[in-house]
Amino acid sequence: MNNFPNISHIIYDLDGLLLDTESIHAEVNQELTSRYGKIFDKHIKCQITGRKSIDSARKIVELLELPVTPENYLQQRNNLTYQRFPNAKPMPGAVRLTQHLYQHKIPQAVATSSSHEPFNLKTKNHQEWFQLFDYIVRGDDPSIKQGKPAPDIFLIAAERLNVSPEKCLVFEDSLAGMEAALAAGMSVVIVPDPDMDKKEFDSAHQILNSLTEFEPHLWKLPPFLSKK
Repeated sequence: MNNFPNISHIIYDLDGLLLDTESIHAEVNQELTSRYGKIFDKHIKCQITGRKSIDSARKIVELLELPVTPENYLQQRNNLTYQRFPNAKPMPGAVRLTQHLYQHKIPQAVATSSSHEPFNLKTKNHQEWFQLFDYIVRGDDPSIKQGKPAPDIFLIAAERLNVSPEKCLVFEDSLAGMEAALAAGMSVVIVPDPDMDKKEFDSAHQILNSLTEFEPHLWKLPPFLSKK
């Protein structure tokens, strides 16, 4: 029997966890880096996932030694990703889980590295769904001093939910996000991208292939009444 902590509040990452935007990012990064004769592979992808946009751009430019500034690369990437973000679809199991916990009055928040403009584009066609969350903390929130893997964003989310960090369960898909949640003193469920090595996430409390595998009762949360 799993001996998970008692949880009262839930915090979710956005990209690659609630919404399938990582496939858009990967497609665009591959397209851009190929212009410079470079290859954006899963090794690079694993190192940038979960980070703020400018931080991920710096990492790509540095690792692939691109002949552009991080700011220029980010601008090129934004021009392409922003066009595609409204097409982002929910990740498997995301809507069901968040609706279930909402119906049982479990407080929920989103803590995303996305700033306001891309967040609005990503959620443009999911307005009703995102009304379920009590708080949404975005990457350009002035209270955030450092992005993931620093714990700032999760600590701010907990503060706004008026709950102590140890009562929070974070759902993440990235290494930077996992490290940030653990540094905040929270429990973490990881749903990694299939390209990632699961051994990288040994510090997580639980690793799943999909949110459809999550069993709330193991965390002493209200159980699903039916299987889907």
